[in-house]
Amino acid sequence: MKKILVSLAAGGTLVAVPAMAQNAEPFTGFHVEGIAGYDVTKAGSSVDDDENVDNDQSIDGAVFGVGAGYDFRMGNVVVGPEAEVTWSTAKTEFDDGDFEGFGVGNVKANRDLYLGARVGYAMTPSTMVYAKGGYTNAKFDVRNGDGTVELNEDIDADGWRVGAGVEQALSSNMFAKVEYRYSNYEKGELDYTGDIADGQRFDLDLDRHQVVAGVGLRF
Repeated sequence: MKKILVSLAAGGTLVAVPAMAQNAEPFTGFHVEGIAGYDVTKAGSSVDDDENVDNDQSIDGAVFGVGAGYDFRMGNVVVGPEAEVTWSTAKTEFDDGDFEGFGVGNVKANRDLYLGARVGYAMTPSTMVYAKGGYTNAKFDVRNGDGTVELNEDIDADGWRVGAGVEQALSSNMFAKVEYRYSNYEKGELDYTGDIADGQRFDLDLDRHQVVAGVGLRF
């Protein structure tokens, strides 16, 4: 009889945990998410590195990564910090012998870190619109002249990001979102591997545009 009671109690506990999750309020608490989308980095307005007007001064590709954050809800207003790490497949290309640079040489995009916050408004019980902003740090691997070999250095670029999006609660603890964000990198330095000291910081002007979709869980 005791075994039966213990089994029933354990079963009740297991049932209670999902029930509590189902009763949780959307847009509240800790969340993690997977992210994927389109990424393009362009030379900024102060950069013109090619005499050929047909040159494509941009690199583009797929962006993917993970993010996390914590939302505080006050009525229909939602605020909270967020962080993210992503990677991109974008890289400079050669087109019929013409190097398509965009102001920082022959590079391949590497990881991108973001730390910031967002402010949202729950338009309905399951739909929120939001704006975001914060600090971003991106790395671009430097490659040799023909674009095939990565050197032991990369460009470490610092900048800021703003964006906006729509988040849809699929359940109390699962959501999907679509987001646009713009990043601008204004400073950079050359980072070397081994015992070689990093280079001096220099001015940059890189514009990054991304459109991403995400799916996440709340806890």
